[in-house]
This record gives sequence, structure tokens and C-alpha cells, in this order.
Amino acid sequence: MSAEATNPEAHPEARPELRRRGRSRLDLRRLGRAALLGPTSRDRLPDAIGHVAEAHRAHHPDADMSILRRAYLLAESSHRGQMRKSGEPYITHPLAVTLILAELGAETTTLTASLLHDTVEDTDVTLDQVRAEFGDEVRFIVDGVTKVEKIDYGAAAEPETFRKMLVATGNDVRVMSIKLADRLHNMRTLGVMRPEKQARIAKVTRDVLIPLAERLGVQALKTELEDLVFAILHPEEYESTRALIAAHAGESDPLPGIADSVRTVLREAGIAAEVQVRPRHFVSVHRISRTRGELRGSDFGRILILVGENADCYAVLGELHTCFTPVVSEFKDFIATPKFNLYQSLHTAVATPEGYVAEVIVRTRQMHRVAEAGVVALGNPYATATPDATAHPDEERADPTRPGWLSRLLDWQQSAPDPDTFWTVLRAELAQDREITVFRADGGTLGLPAGASCIDAAYAQHGEAAHGCIGARVNGRLTSLSSPLSDGDTVQLLLAQDTSSGPAAEWLDHARTPAARIAISSWLDAHPDRAMATTTAARAPLSVVGARGGGANAVADLPDATVRLAGCCTPVPPDAVAGFLVRGGAVTVHRVQCAAVAQMRAVGRTSVAVHWRATADCRVTLLAESFGRPHLLADLTEAIAREGVEVVSATVEPPVEGRVRHTYTLQLPDAAGLSALMRAMRDVPGVYDVSRA
Repeated sequence: MSAEATNPEAHPEARPELRRRGRSRLDLRRLGRAALLGPTSRDRLPDAIGHVAEAHRAHHPDADMSILRRAYLLAESSHRGQMRKSGEPYITHPLAVTLILAELGAETTTLTASLLHDTVEDTDVTLDQVRAEFGDEVRFIVDGVTKVEKIDYGAAAEPETFRKMLVATGNDVRVMSIKLADRLHNMRTLGVMRPEKQARIAKVTRDVLIPLAERLGVQALKTELEDLVFAILHPEEYESTRALIAAHAGESDPLPGIADSVRTVLREAGIAAEVQVRPRHFVSVHRISRTRGELRGSDFGRILILVGENADCYAVLGELHTCFTPVVSEFKDFIATPKFNLYQSLHTAVATPEGYVAEVIVRTRQMHRVAEAGVVALGNPYATATPDATAHPDEERADPTRPGWLSRLLDWQQSAPDPDTFWTVLRAELAQDREITVFRADGGTLGLPAGASCIDAAYAQHGEAAHGCIGARVNGRLTSLSSPLSDGDTVQLLLAQDTSSGPAAEWLDHARTPAARIAISSWLDAHPDRAMATTTAARAPLSVVGARGGGANAVADLPDATVRLAGCCTPVPPDAVAGFLVRGGAVTVHRVQCAAVAQMRAVGRTSVAVHWRATADCRVTLLAESFGRPHLLADLTEAIAREGVEVVSATVEPPVEGRVRHTYTLQLPDAAGLSALMRAMRDVPGVYDVSRA
């Protein structure tokens, strides 16, 4: 393995924290040896956490450092005598993890828990001791990052540990912040382990920790984790990318000159802004080299512009697009529409007269802090925002760090008791790298992964009650449950009144969320007979003909003429009707609103006066539009029979996108009952419209 893969100092461009403030690289071996010399005097911080304190004060000048001192002394005394596999005193690990979080701006409670995060797992310190000394919040965070006992869970220990951490993260996102920093430091020192163990840890980092860092918005940790995983799992590509970056370092870089031109433009426009050149990290260079082929000098970095207010971002954008040639296809507004991981910025690209294309990111300083540190930059998400907050004390605390994807993970993990299922589905869920927001008919919103269908929306909104979903309206239009949703759609789910109905096996082909897939699979496993019934192949139209027909009850003012009710409009009493003489001497009767009436008159058909007999019975043809489901034909026929109506014939067309059309010719004992019959048919679960033919 290359030296850079095991020694991050060899490529500081992959270390975001080393680029900030020019702070010198810490010698954690020296700090570890200093820690073993014993506690310092009570009136000052131990020298070993001086750098942590310095980084913490840069973000929180008024922080109470005495808590950190007590946490460090407990951690140092508890881990004393323990060594890491690299040969360093163990205390260097919690120190390094805490320094990472301090650089990102974590508040004091997070740093306190970070110093203690391995004490309960690896020493004799108990959670009760942590609570007694540092309070419930620190105790909860330490418990959240403590691994489950392998002796109790065996091979399931790793997935169950992640399940435990996810559940804890649902209550306090700082648990996952510490886990990410912990994994980053472990990845930095992974070179002392066997290659096969390095690969196993790197794969878990790639599949689980990096997606979590992305979703929590902690880009500073995510990018370095990506580079370290890249070096271990793809050493050849890593070496070629490293050589590409090294070769570029010896060439003339056009980005500083472009940055100077941007500074001049903004200064002349009176916009106060800080302009930086940000080098791309290794994985980013590798990705664009695969998409763009041979790279030019401006491809190895981007220009970052930091301003004070949101309005300044758009002012900068206007100046850039006025003074340079914009690449329109590269413009993205993540301020008006932030990403689901809190990220906000304007992205654009401009071409210079020399032919270079420079990517530009514009954001406020607060946006930049959140873009780098994500949820860590939010501090304590549970602290009261204002002293006069009016929230009721019994109401659940609003947590801006618990977005839709985390709520979905917490929901479906309860339905996945099997560790293998949980582990597999977790990786699949985290592989979804985009999220959409759809609006519910009641005014609420649903966060769903990109590509989600109405089926996913149904289970996200209604849980297991979605088993009875029979259709959906998207943006006011009826659609099938398999229809994919887009960001901003409004969806109304239609549920059957029959609670015994269940999902079709085909739903699994269109479900994207783990919650929907687990719920559907569980129902199908519990109802194998119903599951088989739902799997139906496309078939020819099904026709059912009644035992007998009925005569027409219309009378024509033409002696001995045969009277037929038109099948195109199926008139019934007391419809206003018109009759026309056709070939064979028969009279066909239409409703006066029927389009065929105008055609008959246009071709000169003889008009014949008709009227209804005194008898009330009649024949009518109805169309029933429905969503396909098992037993629908039987349920519709039963509803018709309950109204005392005889089925003369019925035709069921093959399903099209999950929708089915039924055509019934019915003999009614009384035409006055037609409206009640149509209402009864509409009330059948799955039927969304009934109309006269």
C-alpha cells in the first residue's frame, strides 16, 4: 500500500482541517506520553488537550473548559496503560477524535462525550458514573456510540451496533457526529492492520459511514473518508490520481489568476467578499477525469466566494455572469432549494478569455460553516432557540437534524428484526443519494428517495394501513400506484374501506423504500394464498352473460316496428329520447344528448316519436373504472345483486397500468334505482368512477 494511504500527512490536501488557520500538525505520540505522566494542577487544562481547547475557543470563546478538563482526566486515568495497535498510548485516540470535532465547531457537550466515548466500552467506567459526573446528555451520547458486546451478538454484533447507533441518533444526532470522527481517525491509522481487515473496514466505511456523513452534511469528514477508502480499495486508481495531481503541481495553475480577476470585479462592484481557490480532493479529481478525459489546469480546483448575506450571493452571481461568459448548464441554485442534507450554495461556471472554464461556488459564511460541518455546526439541536419560546413542555422537541431519511430508517428498522436483513437494507437505503419532497393532500409533506412511487408514499404516510391502498391522485389526476413521483408533486392516496384487502406481489417491483418493501413482503409471507391470487398474467377480456335478456320498454309511434335501445348511450326512463328508422324497419332509440342523434339527422334518417311504457323496468349499460385488485369482479357483482339488479352481460378488459375497465349491461326492475345502483358500485373498494356507456 502507498504511504499516503496509511499516512495522511503525505497528502494534506485530503485533510481539510490542516488547511484551516495554519495550525501545526499535532504530534499525538508526544501528547500521549505527556498524558501518561499524570494529572496537572487543578487550575489549568492539561497540556495534552491544549490544542483541543484552542480549537474549541476559536468557535466558542465563552465555553466552560473545566468540563473538558474533568472529562480528559477521567479518560486519561481510565485508559492509562492501554496501547493502540499502532503503539501509541490509547488516550491519543479520544484526543484525536475530539480535536477533529473541535475543529468543526462542535459544542462542549459533544467534545466531553467524545473524550469519554471509549471509556464504557474499554475500561471499568460505567454509564452511571458518566451520568453522575457529566449529566444525562453526555451519558446518552456515550451509550449511543458504545458497541454491543460481541459475546452476546456474535456475527450480528456489527449490524446491531449500527442499529443501536441509528436509534440513538434519532434522539440525539451528536451520537453519529462522534462515530464519524471516530471512524476518520481509525481510517487514518489503518495501515497497522492486516490488508484483509483494512479492506473490510474500508467497505463498511464506504457503504455506511460515508453516505451517513453525506446525509448529515459533514463534508469535511466525508471527503477525507472517501480519499482514505479510495486508497485502500482502489490502490491502482489512487496511485494514478496521485501522480496526476503531483504532475499538475509542477505546472502553471490558472485558478489563482482567475480568482484575482474575480476579486477585482467584486471590489469594483462594491461587494465585500472573500475569494479562495479550493483544490479538489483525490476522489473528486478521479471522478472528473473519468467524465472529462484529459484534465486542464482549472479542473483541479474550484473558486469559493464567501459573502455576508443571502442577497450578496445573487449579487455576486450577477457580476460573474456579466463580466465573464457563463456556462448556463452548470448553474444550480441550492439556496432557493437546499439539499436534503442542509447544504446551501450557488454553483456556476464561467469561461475566461484564455479558454479556461472555472467552477465557482458562492455562499455565505454561515452556509460555508454548515457545508463543511453539517449537523456539527448546529451545536446542540435541543437547546431552546429563544428565551421566550412558547412550546409546550410536553410537546416533542423540534429537531432540525432529523430529516425524512433518518425518520424512515428509524421506522423500517423496527420491522427488520433479522440483523442480515437490516444490514442489507441499510446499505441499499443509504445508496439512494437524492431525496424528493412531495406534498400530502392534507397539507403535510413526505420526504422520499428519488425514484419513489405512489406505493412508497402510501406506506410513508399510512404505515400498514397502506395495504389497502387502491390508487392515487397525483397533482389532481388519477394515476396508478406504480407511478413514480417527482419533487414537488402533490399526492392523495386512496384507501379501501375493506381492511382485509392487501398488496399485490407486483408492488415490490415499484417500491423503493425499505419500509414499503418490508411491509409488503411481510404481508405476502403471512398470506401466501392471497399472494398467489394477486399474481395474474395479462389475459383476454372476460365476458359474463346472464341467463336471460330483457325486452326494451320504449314504444315507437310506428305500428309493428321493432324498437331497440341504442348501445352507445343506453337510454332509460325518464331520459328524453329520440327515435330513428334504420334498415330492416327497426327503430333505434337514443338519448337526445347522444352524439349519434346529430349524425342520424345529418344523413337524413327518418325521425320517429317514441315514449316510455308505463312499466318501470329498463336495461342500461354502465362502465366501471377501477384499480386492479383480487376479487374485484366478485365484489362488484355482489354490490349489483344487493341492489336487486340483474346482470345481462359483463366484460372485463385486461389491466392497463394497474387500471381495469368493466362494462356491465344490467336489467333494472325500476329505472328510478339507477342513481342508487351507480353509487353502490362506486363504493366498492378500488372503483373510482362509474358512468353510463
